[in-house]
Amino acid sequence: MNTILNKRRAGVLLHITSLPGTGRCGDLGQNAYYFVDFLHNAGMGVWQTLPLAMPHADGSPYQCLSAHAGNPELINIDWLVNKGWLPLSANCEECQGTPKFNKTCLISQAFFGFLDHAEQQDKDDYALFCQTKAFWLDDFSLFIALRREFNEQCWNQWPAPFKGRDAKALKAVSYRLKDEIDAIKFEQYVFLKQWMALKAYANGKDVLLFGDIPIFVSYDSSDVWANREAFKLDETGEMSVVAGVPPDYFSATGQRWGNPHYDWTYLKNTGFAWWLERMQTQLEQFDILRIDHFRGLEAAWEIPAHEPTAQIGEWVKAPGNALLSAIQAEFGQISLVAEDLGIITDEVIELRDEFNLPGMKILQFAFGGDRDNPYLPDNYDKNCVVYTGTHDNDTTLGWTNQLTDQERNYIYDYLGSPATPLHCALIQAALASVANLAVIPMQDILELGSEHRMNTPGTTEGNWQWRFQWEQLSPERATRLAHLVELFNRR
Repeated sequence: MNTILNKRRAGVLLHITSLPGTGRCGDLGQNAYYFVDFLHNAGMGVWQTLPLAMPHADGSPYQCLSAHAGNPELINIDWLVNKGWLPLSANCEECQGTPKFNKTCLISQAFFGFLDHAEQQDKDDYALFCQTKAFWLDDFSLFIALRREFNEQCWNQWPAPFKGRDAKALKAVSYRLKDEIDAIKFEQYVFLKQWMALKAYANGKDVLLFGDIPIFVSYDSSDVWANREAFKLDETGEMSVVAGVPPDYFSATGQRWGNPHYDWTYLKNTGFAWWLERMQTQLEQFDILRIDHFRGLEAAWEIPAHEPTAQIGEWVKAPGNALLSAIQAEFGQISLVAEDLGIITDEVIELRDEFNLPGMKILQFAFGGDRDNPYLPDNYDKNCVVYTGTHDNDTTLGWTNQLTDQERNYIYDYLGSPATPLHCALIQAALASVANLAVIPMQDILELGSEHRMNTPGTTEGNWQWRFQWEQLSPERATRLAHLVELFNRR
């Protein structure tokens, strides 16, 4: 299935929100283009991000309001000003100076500036966007407008006509909230225009964009509200089972994610149409895609909804072969990566290998156990992606700082580079390995400690907030990285 991933490449893992800038999070403005320039100059041919979708209040890009819609917080406001759709002095008098002050107010203002001042070509482009994305955009924009109407409550708490999608009620409210719905559609149009411009720039600099598809979607999402037959819900729309993983490396009680499970019988009977639409959106935006929790396509951990942890549950089979076959038939030779971490069975490995998907190798997992540990570099084959760590791991410096002397000595013996700081030696080991793609988190390139990690699985506070500053990327670090990429033939 993969065509891009058969060549030696190096990449960096950095979410858009972690870019420098003056706003509340990184965005698709000039700093994103500067980052592409850095990657190009260092010979790093891949930029891996986390999902770009619109998160809930906790900021997790893996629990979002839509599988299709982009996060408006990633929109760069200067772009709207430069287009002449938003005055330079624009502000929101109602929200300014309060925690509610956000880009939504300014983008809504820009929409009316767009209606008044945009060139006809831009208006035609927007109309085409609304037409071609209607399969998800219409439900999403109405969902967000209703969610605001009902004080951000989950859709299962809405009044019955709206929870149950009564056609007459939805028609009436769509008419009443038309301006807000249109502004939400415009917001998504702007996001996609900015993202696709960045993608074109990156590709022009020989940098591929590597995205991430969470296998499950949030219960509180337009996807579930508008397509509930595709999910395991009861007649009232409630979940009887939820998704997660049993106890593992990251958590002694497992991880209770709380997502709804798919009704695979319905999806299979409809030719996996919902999944194919989801893939269509992501393949437009990325050159490479990672399927998060790939093992859930073979079997997924179903937890009774009333259970507070993930300790009690069962593995339930999924038609991964049929789904991947449908994706291949629809889209042809695309570049997919299987996130095959956690409890992996022979059946999961067979599914991954049947479609020739690269799996993931994490060096932080490599030095426990025996010589058969699949994360040890001498056990790799070329068709894999190696990381020092991921967004769910500690930074490599933080991880090495917690090792015992015996553990550190063992790793040094294996790597054969005692003169190099251990966290740097692990980066070198990833780049030197036979894996076709080596991806280094930006925190490891910057040699940052545990306080800079992106996420701690099983926790809900303090995650997804990390950002770097250009001052941290010294010329010496950038030069050293470029040297290693060249040394190990990854340009």
